Amino acid sequence: MESAITFSPLWATAPLLVAAAAGFFSVGPRPRHIARLAEGAALLAFALAVMSLAGLVFADPTVSPLLGLYGVGFSVRMDAVSITMLLLVTFIGWVVLRYSGTYLDGEARQGPFTGWLCLTLVSVLLSVTAGNLVQLLGAWIATSLSLHRLLLFYADRVAAQRAARKKFVTARLGDIALITAMILLATAYGTTDIGTILTAAGAGVGGGLAIAAAALLAVAACLKSAQFPAHGWLTEVMETPTPVSALLHAGVINAGGFLLIRFADVMLLAPVVLAVLVMVGGFTALFGSLVMLTQPAVKTSLAWSTVAQMGFMIFECGLALFPLALLHLVAHSLYKAHSFLAAGGAVERVTAIRRPGPVAVPHIGAVGRSFLSALIIYVVVGLGFGLMHKSPQAIALGAILIFGVAYMLAQGFADAAPKALTRRTAVYAIATSISYFALQTVATWVTADILPPVPSPGPLQLTLIVLAVISFGLVAIVQAMFPLWAYHPAAAALRVHLSNGFYANAVFDRVMRGWSISKSS
Repeated sequence: MESAITFSPLWATAPLLVAAAAGFFSVGPRPRHIARLAEGAALLAFALAVMSLAGLVFADPTVSPLLGLYGVGFSVRMDAVSITMLLLVTFIGWVVLRYSGTYLDGEARQGPFTGWLCLTLVSVLLSVTAGNLVQLLGAWIATSLSLHRLLLFYADRVAAQRAARKKFVTARLGDIALITAMILLATAYGTTDIGTILTAAGAGVGGGLAIAAAALLAVAACLKSAQFPAHGWLTEVMETPTPVSALLHAGVINAGGFLLIRFADVMLLAPVVLAVLVMVGGFTALFGSLVMLTQPAVKTSLAWSTVAQMGFMIFECGLALFPLALLHLVAHSLYKAHSFLAAGGAVERVTAIRRPGPVAVPHIGAVGRSFLSALIIYVVVGLGFGLMHKSPQAIALGAILIFGVAYMLAQGFADAAPKALTRRTAVYAIATSISYFALQTVATWVTADILPPVPSPGPLQLTLIVLAVISFGLVAIVQAMFPLWAYHPAAAALRVHLSNGFYANAVFDRVMRGWSISKSS
């Protein structure tokens, strides 16, 4: 236990707190050494996170008690989930702070911005390593409040005010759901210790209170991760500096998925709640991926991509594939951080291509061959990784992901595609399939003693799985043939409606406006 305290994840927050304090007390543009101090603090935090990983591997602690204050125990949970999140958040935090030092150089209030950025990172770190419900709840709320200050960095911009207000209202609704869920969990299990709660839930203990808590955890997660129809704020927070967009889309937005993963044992007590997550997450993923195709701006397209990816993560949690949801969370965070920080060069990269747009437009025959080839690759590679012994949920998820492989192959199978492109897409398809099964195996192995195994699906779950595979397959076909129909006159109206997200966000705006009027009167 002594080793657990030595390598406690909370040490990673100390340098960031120092950098935050220095940022808040600095004044004027180009505050002296603030950017370097923040970057160094984040790098030190990442190093301490690596030390925490070493402590987990060699000391194998689960919970490290830190302090008892007025009868309230403060503890840090050290397991594969929390350490994975710790490494991810500190690494992305270091990249974002390094980028923001140059991006905001000479900007008024650069110091306070850096302070709030560091404080947001500290709050996220405290939430992913919390050992009890009180700590998790406090860090969850603190993350939202500090992020709100970053969203209003340009407080005079009307669009920023509107987006921040919508985010604030959505977050407070999520906070209410989470607070209620925490009270129900503490009542059901007689403790606030997360480890004790998960152990009892894994044994099937909890009853109606635990099932109600699972439903509220699902609500909090959906609101936090911008699920339909509460997704509008995420697509509008483009008025904030790019480093905030990168941190939001690569880190903070994943909190909903992390919440479901952390309380996986509790969620398994409520199969109906998981079924609802499958429907909500699946629809959000399909909806976001279609709207993304119609967005002309790079950052807006990335925002809709995040909506779709968060929907797919919630979908995975609904299927009880929690190790794969954690893997998805890590992969999406790294990809989206890079995408936002590199968004400024997107126009230059497109204009540098002599022939913009797809190299070859696939016809229906090429799309059919690509899907058949992708299915063959999936089965052949999957058999090498024990496909026949995997759960129906995992097999279905692999089939859905292989639709992305089919999309790649469709470009290579087009009649006008050069042979080099055909060979390259074939190699990419095989490599993607092998990577999926290999990473799935690693994620399942790493979290074997932490996350529960996938339960056998019931009739409702099987029905939803079949519908999901069919729905994702149809959308994949639409995406593969997008260049053919996108500018057809018959599709013009649909394109307009899609680009506006079928006006779900406008309905949210109208509700917000009516709420504001009633409150002011």
